[in-house]
Amino acid sequence: MTSTYELSHLDALEAESVHVFREVAATFEHPVLLFSGGKDSVVMLHLARKAFWPAPPPFPVSHVDTGHNFDEVLEFRDRTVRQLGLRLVVGRVQDDIDAGRVAEESGPRASRNRLQTVTLLRVIRESAFDAVFGGARRDEEKARAKERVFSFRDEFGQWDPRNQRPEVWNLYNGRHRKGEHIRVFPLSNWTELDIWSYIAAEEIALPPLYYAHRRQVVQRDGMLLAHTRHLALLDGEHPYEATVRFRTVGDATCTGCVESTAATPAEVVAETAATRVTERGGTRADDRVSEAGMEDRKKEGYF
Repeated sequence: MTSTYELSHLDALEAESVHVFREVAATFEHPVLLFSGGKDSVVMLHLARKAFWPAPPPFPVSHVDTGHNFDEVLEFRDRTVRQLGLRLVVGRVQDDIDAGRVAEESGPRASRNRLQTVTLLRVIRESAFDAVFGGARRDEEKARAKERVFSFRDEFGQWDPRNQRPEVWNLYNGRHRKGEHIRVFPLSNWTELDIWSYIAAEEIALPPLYYAHRRQVVQRDGMLLAHTRHLALLDGEHPYEATVRFRTVGDATCTGCVESTAATPAEVVAETAATRVTERGGTRADDRVSEAGMEDRKKEGYF
């Protein structure tokens, strides 16, 4: 007597992502996984480990460090890399500033977030990476909804949303010439709620910023920004203490938090299911530059 097994929604997403990782490992010579210590990159690394278990992932991890990252996230990144025995390639924005390849913004609203593109493309070029795993999801922001799972980038690292390949029946085309590369998004079909449901089900550890905690914040442009050593205060701004958590983590100068009491994965799942604002739309100042802000940066080579 035969029995059938029906995959759950999360099982199906996991299987799809594992397939993408194995497809890249079989197709490309020098892949790399972007690992910042943020929740999506943590889930992506967890899936990569599953894809090749009991062997370790057959590629290094990389992080573009603006120099203005949250201390808790960097500590989590380094501890994870050390515990898993991974090779970490760090690209530092400060190196490009010092070399004159980019000019740092000035003023109290200055951010290094846009400068990451130059550093990322330099790391890809210097290490000859031909496939770069990113944790972007299609529900994050409308420009990212245009991405394929295999996103072609030309010899300048640039993205043309009108020059992408069809992906019929989950067949991926990784063909590229020397100097070109493919950005690969294994979490394309996941949502923020899927990510948190998977974190809860798999008991995946995250930096503590993702759960409710007390910290000094500043109200700015309808957002709550963490008052860190990297954030210059504007006239009239006064830090105060609140119970908050972060939905997404990036450069501390432009990543907002939300007031929350969700202190466990299950509580975050419940809170996420009820929200109607995307995580980047509500907590990332860099996405508010213009209607096409993210798309313009992606065309230049951004994540």
